[in-house]
Amino acid sequence: MNHVTLITGASQGIGAATARLLATQGHALLITYAHQSDAAQAVANECLRLGAPQAIIAHADIAFEEDVLRLFDLADKALPPLTGLVNNAGIVDTTARLDEMSAERLQRMLSVNVLGSMLCAREAIKRMSTRHAGHGGVIVNVSSSAVRTGSPSMYVDYATSKGAIDVFTSGLAKEVAAEGVRVVAVRPGITDTGIHATGGEPDRVARLGPTLPMGRAANPDEVAQAIVWLLSDKASYTAGAIVDVTGGR
Repeated sequence: MNHVTLITGASQGIGAATARLLATQGHALLITYAHQSDAAQAVANECLRLGAPQAIIAHADIAFEEDVLRLFDLADKALPPLTGLVNNAGIVDTTARLDEMSAERLQRMLSVNVLGSMLCAREAIKRMSTRHAGHGGVIVNVSSSAVRTGSPSMYVDYATSKGAIDVFTSGLAKEVAAEGVRVVAVRPGITDTGIHATGGEPDRVARLGPTLPMGRAANPDEVAQAIVWLLSDKASYTAGAIVDVTGGR
């Protein structure tokens, strides 16, 4: 079976690590980016060197339906039928309390982190589900341990958006399990990626890593390993599960 996986937000961090690992297993890849085309192309080039039969990039702001539709149209035209979707794209904003957050910030957070993932999953199901003459597939949503902590006085909006992803994973898994589509999620803890700098805390990994039960933050490859396992036939009876990759947090 040809494995064809679309990974959103894969120009760096967990998405890029997942792409590289899937490449070593022969997946054809569609790598999306929002801002960093050069970084995305570098990841694609590396994936080709690692064994991916195809690795292409596409710009997409998944908060907008037209971008999502264009993305999946590209997948239809440029790649074999889709077998996997990794809903990895997500944003944070600067640390703040709720009473300091604008409506625009809240709308953007939910539009990217929740609506975007739902739109991508919708389009993937149209291609994978046996109800639509597909041959099955896997959707992996990327959640966060912030669901449990709530991220008070920091990113309560981000935590809320990831809570929605957990509920979405559970409900959608039941909806499409009989149609050959497995829906699952990973819930990373503090991971050494650039997202912390986006939130105005570039030292967060160094500061908080030693306070975790395992004494350190995760590296992106460790989260990618869980995503790749969930995509694989080794997880063939796993649906609706949310796998913690949190170092015991």
